[in-house]
Amino acid sequence: MNRTRIIDRTGGIFLLAVLAAGVLIPASNLLLPAGNPLHVPDYMIPLLGKYLCYALLAVAVDLVWGYCGVLSLGHGAFFALGGYAMGMYLMRQIGARGVYGNPVLPDFMVFLNYKELPWFWEGFNIFPFAMLMVVLVPGALAFVFGWFAFRSRVTGVYLSIITQAMTFALMLAFFRNDMGFGGNNGLTDFKDILGFPISAPSTRLVLFVLSAVALAAGYVLCRALVTSKYGKVLVAVRDAESRTRFLGYRVENYKLVAWVLSAMLAGVAGALYVPQVGIINPSEFAPAQSIEMVIWVAVGGRGTLVGAALGALIVNAGKTWFTGVLPEAWLFALGALFVLVTLFLPKGVLGLAASLSEKWKARRPSSAPTPSATPAE
Repeated sequence: MNRTRIIDRTGGIFLLAVLAAGVLIPASNLLLPAGNPLHVPDYMIPLLGKYLCYALLAVAVDLVWGYCGVLSLGHGAFFALGGYAMGMYLMRQIGARGVYGNPVLPDFMVFLNYKELPWFWEGFNIFPFAMLMVVLVPGALAFVFGWFAFRSRVTGVYLSIITQAMTFALMLAFFRNDMGFGGNNGLTDFKDILGFPISAPSTRLVLFVLSAVALAAGYVLCRALVTSKYGKVLVAVRDAESRTRFLGYRVENYKLVAWVLSAMLAGVAGALYVPQVGIINPSEFAPAQSIEMVIWVAVGGRGTLVGAALGALIVNAGKTWFTGVLPEAWLFALGALFVLVTLFLPKGVLGLAASLSEKWKARRPSSAPTPSATPAE
């Protein structure tokens, strides 16, 4: 019986590259002198770690778009909620070292004349509780949203618009000072994590390695899901939802599971992102952020997981370079990239690489010996 392997050749190369980066980049930073061309400087570590977080986020988006057919324009909400959960823990760790010296209230609460800690901040001084909230809060929002949306059979562009409305509404809410999340400034000025200085090079190296491990684990989890029997039904839902429903499958349940899992992975990406960039604010909820995530997946290759991660790395590396050279032209370049990929690379960079590989194999002369003709008897 033919069974789809959980990790195929492309996935194996991807995992090897991610895990190798998680070992070789810290080794290069620690062991090679600053003058060596292979040395990775300290400032590059959090930047590369941020790229890995974006790659994990892209894998989460590809799970629901590439395999479920749900184009989400609101995954920035789940990413930001995971980031805020981590940010709340980091803010509670500051204690009396803040500007106002209050051992319980963060500085922005003292500035806004809060008399006591809001109830929803309770428990975030405990690391396991905060990490639980990193996945539970995005997962709960995704469950509630998906329960109503999928059971109402909202699909296509209407669902995409609703997801964008969701993240836009959250952005407006988190901008308010009375929400208790720092308003426009968000959460920042973090001091340490688990007792280790957050700005120390060693801490940043550990966060980078954790980001690489999370990306590898997230990919394996999603790959195991899409290659299982559940994954086969999920693809059927994507390609022919009405027919799959007619066959007796509860389509809304299949969508809901993928949607919630994707939101949780986005929350993990957000939690790893925050300590590496040092801030989380409502701009992460902006609809433009969620649209950019879709572009990552389209550039890399929808429905491949590996391509989604690759697209996130390519686009964000290009963004870093482009915004340094022509910062005012970046959004135009991003829009042009999306249009060009849609027109000329519908399967993304990974699809192009696969197509070129097949053409090269077809043109390569066969090494098999030609059978000699035998006279008929």
